[in-house]
Amino acid sequence: MRSSRSTPNRPTSRAIPLLLLLAGEDHPKACTGRRLVHRGAARAVARIDDGPRRPVVLDPHADRPLSVEDVAAARAGGLLAVDCSWNRVASRGGLPEGEGGRLGLRRRLPILVAANPQHYGRVNELNTVEALSAGLFLLGEPERAASLLEGFRGGGGFLALNRERLERYCTAVDAEAVRMAERELFGVGAV
Repeated sequence: MRSSRSTPNRPTSRAIPLLLLLAGEDHPKACTGRRLVHRGAARAVARIDDGPRRPVVLDPHADRPLSVEDVAAARAGGLLAVDCSWNRVASRGGLPEGEGGRLGLRRRLPILVAANPQHYGRVNELNTVEALSAGLFLLGEPERAASLLEGFRGGGGFLALNRERLERYCTAVDAEAVRMAERELFGVGAV
């Protein structure tokens, strides 16, 4: 019989690294991204291509929704959020200059409802911690998604508010199935 010291310890899966590109456009005390970095829950990067592999970049302007198809890429390169004002991104026509899809796999989150006090009840106006939490949930780490939200105003209600949607998106086998779930949940013209 083998001792526990000789038994190989093989993890079944690696945790998805969380990465943040901080644009510095928010008030530092209100910035959920900075709080995640401060807590050690995410790593700040200077550019999307800072790591050895291409990350999955959460981009609300991307055509393709995040789905279970992206799990391997996220485990290998991380899940990256750009912590900036999305109103400014929209007016610039995309991510900050030099930060394009060629440097990462651009994915948008499926349609979700914000629970943060600033945008409560608004569709797709999530703050950074909500976006990363949703990404973790959709990529198979629901417990970590819940723990990420702890201590943030409105954080406890985000997963509860979106539970049905998130669970539905998790059952989708690919991006097209996520789009179909969005149409069924939000109406034919929603997507």
